[in-house]
Amino acid sequence: MASQSHKKHLDLTLYLVTDSTPAILGDADLTWVVEEAIKGGVSIVQYRDKHADTGDMIETAARLHAVTKQYNVPLLINDRVDVCLAVGAEGVHVGQEDMSLSQVRSLLGPDAIIGVTASSIAEASKAIDGGADYLGVGTMFATPTKTDTKSIIGTKGTQAILQTCSTGTKKSVPCVAIGSINASNVQRVLHQSAHNDNQLSGVAVVSAIMASHDPRAAAKELKALVTSAPEKYYAAAAPGSDIVSDTARLLSKLPAIIAAHVDSSVLCHNMTNTVVQNFAANVCLATGSSPIMSINAREAVDLAKLGGALVINMGTVTPDTINAYLSGMKAYNAAGNPVLFDPVGGGATTLRRDTIKTLLTGGFFSVIKGNEGEISAVAGTSDVQQRGVDSGPSTSTEETKVALVKALARRERCIVLMTGATDYLSDGDRTLAISNGSHWLGRITGSGCALGSTIASYLALHREDKFVAAVAAMLHYEIAAERAATHCTGPGTFIPAFLDELYLLGQEVKDGRYHLSEQNAKLRWL
Repeated sequence: MASQSHKKHLDLTLYLVTDSTPAILGDADLTWVVEEAIKGGVSIVQYRDKHADTGDMIETAARLHAVTKQYNVPLLINDRVDVCLAVGAEGVHVGQEDMSLSQVRSLLGPDAIIGVTASSIAEASKAIDGGADYLGVGTMFATPTKTDTKSIIGTKGTQAILQTCSTGTKKSVPCVAIGSINASNVQRVLHQSAHNDNQLSGVAVVSAIMASHDPRAAAKELKALVTSAPEKYYAAAAPGSDIVSDTARLLSKLPAIIAAHVDSSVLCHNMTNTVVQNFAANVCLATGSSPIMSINAREAVDLAKLGGALVINMGTVTPDTINAYLSGMKAYNAAGNPVLFDPVGGGATTLRRDTIKTLLTGGFFSVIKGNEGEISAVAGTSDVQQRGVDSGPSTSTEETKVALVKALARRERCIVLMTGATDYLSDGDRTLAISNGSHWLGRITGSGCALGSTIASYLALHREDKFVAAVAAMLHYEIAAERAATHCTGPGTFIPAFLDELYLLGQEVKDGRYHLSEQNAKLRWL
């Protein structure tokens, strides 16, 4: 059984859950895979086999325990207290349908490590009160290794459970997330699941190691990703940001960002709808970025390596485009490059609402941008069906809109932009109302989509503080629209005038001939 040392110094950083099925393990030897994984950095092992006979389980568990003891790594048995006792393993992990926590504790004693699966706040609370040593939180994403999954909770549900673990008088219990976690998404999972200072203690993986031809290398890569956790993703300011509710200081930063963008030719990869591709590409060129309009999933991995940004515009939703979006997100997340999500018409149909849910659990967005109806659809706060891509009249107060963008930014740990007559931009901590722009933007096709492309390319260029980068992009875009409106006669003449002003404004800022001030940049901190 577990020693006090094992329990006191429980290391959940990289938690391996075994799978002996041929589809995952193949023809590899289970004991060899586990030992190689431990050599690569696995800190705790759970032996799980739902179909083996008791005798076979005891024999396999004994072989595994002989290995794990060599490396001072705890071995837990999934569900089976009898097998744990038979081989002297350090503890067990039990699910919601398994033996109760109190029964397990009475059989194994106080030194045993006992983990409990929790897929909801209620389950987490009960396990904490019952004295669980850790929680296995999930399922994070859909997984082929468990067919009896009750629910996919994603990072949103994990974040809520972590909040429970740090609320009021609740005992602080370490948590690991499980469910299709791998090298491409592990850092995003760790970042996006965090609730304030309460974070996951580690991740549990199955296929990412068990199905690998080189389990030691797979474990080593995962361990490095978990322990280094560089801030590829952040909700608010990048570490050390000095821009907090200071308009003058914010404005002083923007000219250099705009000037750099004008000459950057930074890649802006647009997975956007066919209606706006030409206009969005022209806006990219006018502001200084280099557009690629490609929805081919096979190109995403190569394009993601070029240091640019990805725009996922949900204007044209088909099964093929959804797969392309997911492939693009995976590639850009893995490269640590920004992804902007524009949930066009997000509340219009069941298909679009379902697509939003799929994308939210499939990757991490740096920015979510949409009108009030679309942002509400992403937040899940409205069942009102949109007519289409138009926002329609709003009956919400500014206070309600601000609360919505803040809450969604904190939940998804990204930047959220709600567009309208007044735009609301928030990273969960800082929130701005931006009132620049022209009514003509609402009279042409693709103005919102092109704004998304502009913001994305600015984020790729200025990574020190993505919130500030988004403000620079919006002012470049919306002040240019104001200038174009002074010498156009309708939407037909507005478009060429707008493209000209996007280019001219960028050049003037770069040359020091246009100065951003509190008079021409209509900003309010909220």
